[in-house]
Amino acid sequence: MRLLKLATCNLNQWAMDFNCNLKHIKESITEAKQAGAVIRLGPELEVTGYGCEDHFLELDTVTHSWECLKEILVGDWTDGILCSIGMPVLKGSERYNCQILCMNRKILMIRPKMWLANDGNYRELRWFTAWKHRDQLHDFVLPPDISEAISQKSVPFGYGFIQFQDTAVAAEVCEELFTPVRPHDELALNGVEVFMNASGSHHQLRKLDIRLEAFMGATTRGGVYMYSNHQGCDGGRLYYDGCSAIVVNGEVIAQGSQFSLKDVELVVAQVDLDAVASLRGFTSSFQEQASCKTSVPSVAAPYSLCQPFNLKATLSSPMKINYHCPEEEIAFGPGCWLWDYLRRSGASGYLLPLSGGADSSSVAAIVGCMCQLVVKEIANGDEQVKADAMRIGHYTDGQFPTDSKELAKRIFYTVYMGTENSSDATRTRAKVLADEIGSWHLNVSIDGVVSAFLSLFQTLTGKRPCYKHCVIYSVILKLGFISQVDGGSNIENLGLQNIQARIRMVLAFMLASLLPWVHNKPGFYLVLGSSNVDEGLRGYLTKYDCSSADINPIGSISKMDLRSFLKWAAKHLGYSSLAEIEAAPPTAELEPIRSNYSQLDEVDMGMTYEELSVYGRLRKIYRLGPVSMFKACFLFHFLYQEITPFRYNTLTTEVSVVMLQNLCFRWGSTLTPSEVAEKVKHFFKYYSINRHKMTVLTPSYHAESYSPEDNRFDLRQFLYNVRWPYQFRKIDKLVEEVNGDKVAFEEGSQEGKSGGMGVVAAGAGDPKAGL
Repeated sequence: MRLLKLATCNLNQWAMDFNCNLKHIKESITEAKQAGAVIRLGPELEVTGYGCEDHFLELDTVTHSWECLKEILVGDWTDGILCSIGMPVLKGSERYNCQILCMNRKILMIRPKMWLANDGNYRELRWFTAWKHRDQLHDFVLPPDISEAISQKSVPFGYGFIQFQDTAVAAEVCEELFTPVRPHDELALNGVEVFMNASGSHHQLRKLDIRLEAFMGATTRGGVYMYSNHQGCDGGRLYYDGCSAIVVNGEVIAQGSQFSLKDVELVVAQVDLDAVASLRGFTSSFQEQASCKTSVPSVAAPYSLCQPFNLKATLSSPMKINYHCPEEEIAFGPGCWLWDYLRRSGASGYLLPLSGGADSSSVAAIVGCMCQLVVKEIANGDEQVKADAMRIGHYTDGQFPTDSKELAKRIFYTVYMGTENSSDATRTRAKVLADEIGSWHLNVSIDGVVSAFLSLFQTLTGKRPCYKHCVIYSVILKLGFISQVDGGSNIENLGLQNIQARIRMVLAFMLASLLPWVHNKPGFYLVLGSSNVDEGLRGYLTKYDCSSADINPIGSISKMDLRSFLKWAAKHLGYSSLAEIEAAPPTAELEPIRSNYSQLDEVDMGMTYEELSVYGRLRKIYRLGPVSMFKACFLFHFLYQEITPFRYNTLTTEVSVVMLQNLCFRWGSTLTPSEVAEKVKHFFKYYSINRHKMTVLTPSYHAESYSPEDNRFDLRQFLYNVRWPYQFRKIDKLVEEVNGDKVAFEEGSQEGKSGGMGVVAAGAGDPKAGL
């Protein structure tokens, strides 16, 4: 037996905080050595933090990385243990994303990343060069102060592996595992038995199984795969979800947490490398391909890593993989992200405009979950979480949080900002939920402020806008201006709704900055937004209303997933009122309530939230324009109209296909191809009309692959010809070819026109759903 003890880790790094990052690296190495491990793997770019972005272009960032590495090398941290440490390196005029392989106070090899992540949330080609020289290792001259400190002038640099006296070890960095031709296959044929993958992988709903299946697939023909990842919010929109793991011969034997408040989490396993050699020797095709392999350069290391046979040694056994359901992911991912953001921002808490609707209630529940996680970690003995909670909550005399509701009372304000258009039902639901969570809750009427704005407008223009329905406007009545308001135009109606929404944003920020002062608390509170990904996609929000906040934990989560989360949270988080909130129809409550009319989001939008999820996935994930989207919907209409419809299932990884099947089945029984075409055109019209709102979207937790977030993820223009004349005409022609029907095509709609382009002015658009 060749016994080998390995350690990999989740680290909660913070971009550009070198003190914090170095501290966590040292802690992980210390814990690995204490556990008896001889290999320690850390995350990609762990010295700097993965999310530095354009800071990688600064020479200081590289210089500080070498300074931190020097501090590790001159101490005893690497004595007797191989450490893989991620940092940027300049070689000549080129900047590389590298793993520095160190042992016994020397650098054995520098392995630059060969295939860079450059899609979705990733822009590595903006900051780094991909290493393309695969045939030989280059000689890299170390910086003078490093060379002097460790008495080493140069180090092998490039693609290769380290040949120890008893095994071979190699790095495979993050994205390289997911490329069509993966380095580990070639390295395995060259005798490498242990693969180290340093990663910076973010959380996305239903994504973890893809990652773990890749680890297992990499070793099914024999091998040990170590995976390390960041965990937490390192300063941006992404939450890195840990799940460091060790896999042997296709089976997971160790797995770290996916969501945790810990800064350092170590995963340790003991393996028998003879099991790897035995499986490879048993596989005939592996033997044949190894005999004619392409040679990969290597570095000889005069050390042994394995322990000899020991009767008392215990090997790590295969384990059941821990997967969270999507509802748990929504609770724990954004909850952990919010805690990191709060403790690192210097804020004293959060303030949330709580409408009693599904979206803001979901955010409130996530903050409540955050408080529960904090109290749980303190009870488990995490001193860092305890210290942060005492500082943020302003605990004195040795007190600390022991109850999540008591903690919420200290760090969480909720505010119901009602008007005469608000219902008693939503006001009551907001109050009940706030009591369940423990937040400091306020009930505020903003009718007087709305009336003041309208009076000012009337003074300036001589006109006063009216809602589009014939109603009694009680505020105006009370002030004695007029006795009744007749039906107004759509422009007036929209303006009146937007006034309410924008007043709520201003009031929320005022309360967040001044309420701590009122309650004799130092610091400030951060305002939380609560618009979901579907509202962003459709633009169903008012520009600069209370969707404009400091951060938004649900901005990339679909309405369908949020409704499932509310049902789950009502039971598992103990907030039973969420069940009633989930059952209520979504409404903005920005128009007057009457006996024969109530405002509903899906009616206002002209489409359902389920339809929006399908449109979003087809637009972003499958990259379909208007014509291709119509074809997709139309084909599914014919393929599935005669079979049992698929039920929407939030646990299905192919959720977009399931939803499209279900959606088009229902369409097929009620809609003609002409009507399907009109639905697709209606979506693209309002998507493009409101695209400008994405330029000022509140920074949101990224959780969904069809997010329309403009600043980092979904890079499309914000000025469109909203009539899509070429594309819509092609759709109409396709409809005519199918059934001969003529679909009326409006060359230009008056709604939202601006010159010849049909683009609404900045700030216009649909009101926000909820407060």
